[in-house]
Amino acid sequence: MIRGMIKLLPQPKFFTPSLTMVICVPSGSTEVELRAVRDSAEHAGGREIYLIYEPMAAALGIGIDVEAPQGNMIVDIGGGTTEIAVISLGGIVTNKSIRIAGDDLTLDIQEHMRRQHNIKVGEIMAERIKIGVGSALAELETPPDDFIVQGPSISTALPLEVPVSYQEIAHALERSVAKIEAAVMSALEQTPPELYADIVNNGIYLTGGGALLRGLDKRLTDKIHIPFHIAENPLHSVAIGTGIALKNRNRGLPYLLR
Repeated sequence: MIRGMIKLLPQPKFFTPSLTMVICVPSGSTEVELRAVRDSAEHAGGREIYLIYEPMAAALGIGIDVEAPQGNMIVDIGGGTTEIAVISLGGIVTNKSIRIAGDDLTLDIQEHMRRQHNIKVGEIMAERIKIGVGSALAELETPPDDFIVQGPSISTALPLEVPVSYQEIAHALERSVAKIEAAVMSALEQTPPELYADIVNNGIYLTGGGALLRGLDKRLTDKIHIPFHIAENPLHSVAIGTGIALKNRNRGLPYLLR
């Protein structure tokens, strides 16, 4: 995969470049997993390789001063994992990584459509449903229109057309969203008191594609009584932060792992 991405870059004609890479990794990665990522990068042609934890990259991407002597909390809901971290003085003080994220929400929708409507829904259609009417709350101030789902019947293979409301999808996603909620609570419980006060004052930042789920920020705010802020560009926060880390790699940044 790394080789494939490198091939997308403009390539010099007469020599092989010495590549410098900064690669994001989940904050819950083991030493074995970190070594595997580093070895893969070396085999793909990397000469100077740095690793950065995803919530740290997300914090950089949304403009947080991660080296400041105060606490900031990031909740990055990606495709495969949800990364939760408290960041202060250029390091991760508390972190929690769970394997419940966007892909699981998509699977929840597929399972719901199969069980409730007897309709077979593929991953792409389930993703469209999530984008169209996905919600973490059963009551929204500005509700989206029902989404028309088309697909084959599981029992007869005949085509079906089913309207789906955001309330229905909110019910289907309830279990996974509750697990993300519990993980945020768990991370807060492990946060030192002096940083906890900073988090209450600054709020908690939501990034990643999962942050775009309707009503998620309001649900978490009402549950935890700390304001949640959706990043300006949640889909690309991690990528932007990784680019910032790459540009500043020679400053001896404490959050870049070698």
